Amino acid sequence: MDRMDLEIDLRHAMERRELVLYYQPKIHIETGRLAGFEALLRWNHPRLGLVPPLRFIPIAEEAGLIIPIGAWALDTAARQFAAWRAMAPGRPLDISVNLSVKQFFDRDLVEQVGRLVKELELPAGTFGLEVTETVLIGEMQKAADVLRRLHAAGAGLLIDDFGTGYSSLNYLASLPFDSLKIDRTFIARLEQDESCTEVVRAVISLARNLKLDVVAEGVETEAQLECLRRLECPHVQGYYYSKPVDAKLATEMLQRPA
Repeated sequence: MDRMDLEIDLRHAMERRELVLYYQPKIHIETGRLAGFEALLRWNHPRLGLVPPLRFIPIAEEAGLIIPIGAWALDTAARQFAAWRAMAPGRPLDISVNLSVKQFFDRDLVEQVGRLVKELELPAGTFGLEVTETVLIGEMQKAADVLRRLHAAGAGLLIDDFGTGYSSLNYLASLPFDSLKIDRTFIARLEQDESCTEVVRAVISLARNLKLDVVAEGVETEAQLECLRRLECPHVQGYYYSKPVDAKLATEMLQRPA
C-alpha cells in the first residue's frame, strides 16, 4: 500500500514541482578547488520530506515515469550549469547527470542532449552523462551506438560505480568514455585492506594510460583522501568535503575560494 501511495503521489510530483536536483561537489584533489558537480535527483514530498532516489526511482521505472522525470533532470541540470558558467566565465567546471537504463535507450535522449548543448553553448564534454556498466550487458552493440552518438552531440561520458559490474577492459578501449568513477565500496576499504588499495592503484593507472579522468566516490575521511592523493587520483567527491546540496548552496560554494 505504501508503494502504491508513492506511485500515485509521484505521478503528480512534477506538476506540483516537488522534484528537485541536489548537487554533489567534485573536488580537484591537488588544489582543493571545486571542479564540478554531480546532479542528484530528490523528491521533496509534502508529507514524507526529502525522499532519496533509491526509494522512488524503482517505482518511477516500473510505472513508466522515468523517461519524463529523467528528461526534466537533464534540462534542469543543463540550465543550472549554464547559469554557473555565466557567473564564473573561464573557470574550468563541469556537471554530470545519472541516466537510468531505460532513459539511456530512449530514442529521444540523443536529440535532447544535443539540443541542450547547442542551445546553452556548453563546451564539448562539460555536460556529462553517467551510466553504469549494466547498460553494456546484453546489448553491447546498441549501447555502443548510443554512446558514440551522445559523444558526437557534445556530451561527456562517465562510467559510474566502476569495478562493481561488467568491468570489461574492451569497452574502456573501444568506447568514447571520458571518465570513470571508482565505486565507494573500494574507497571505504582503503584504510583496512591493502589489496583494495592495489585495485584502486591499478584502476587509476589504467585510466591514466587510456587518457581518462578518474573520480573517487564516497570519500569520507582524511586518511582516505591522503591515500588517494598518494595514488595520484585527480578528483574526489564525498561527505569529507560536502554532502549533496541544493542549487542555492552550490552557487555559494562556487563563489568561495578553494
